[in-house]
Amino acid sequence: MFAGHLGAALAIGRAEQRINIGAFVFASLLIDFALWLFVLLGWESVTIPADYASTHQPEFVFSYSHSLLAIIAWSASAGIVTFLWYPHLKGPKLRAAAFVALAVFSHWLLDDLVHVAGLPLAGAGSSKVGLGLWRNMPVALAVEGLILVIGLGLFLSHSGLPLARKFWLSVLSLVTLVFTVVGMTIAPPPPSVTAMAASSLVTVLLVSSLAG
Repeated sequence: MFAGHLGAALAIGRAEQRINIGAFVFASLLIDFALWLFVLLGWESVTIPADYASTHQPEFVFSYSHSLLAIIAWSASAGIVTFLWYPHLKGPKLRAAAFVALAVFSHWLLDDLVHVAGLPLAGAGSSKVGLGLWRNMPVALAVEGLILVIGLGLFLSHSGLPLARKFWLSVLSLVTLVFTVVGMTIAPPPPSVTAMAASSLVTVLLVSSLAG
């Protein structure tokens, strides 16, 4: 899931407009950024299975980034960083920190919706959860698209952005959705895990920066 995380960030960003939406987008993608960084460092692993062309689902070992225990720690850390990063924020800083933490935690909730029993609760050997919506990819992608459309609509309706910026944010959202659909349906297997990790890191930074 990628476009769905963007939709969640936009919906949460609508509720806390003192924080730039780019920060919420990065927060919603933070544990994916951590995952691909950890893969490059050799701390976590991703395997491209033989049936990838038909399933488009890599196999992950990612307890440091995607376990329930880890996401609680990531969310709390993001909230603390937000609280400390904005010393002169007008209004309650705790509210802003809580919404950024929620954006981080939303990633795990949406991943739990689509992953097939692969999200560990704690360490690599712990029980794994996942509702497995990816077993029915058309439905999963429709749900992801709906999350994005709702999030974008909520954000734009109260953003106060100039029309041009609303247009380009909508374009960014549409392009993200198209790439998500292509990536989960007809895209060929990546040439290597390293290439997959590097391109994913660049994508997270690029989408977050453009949204900001």
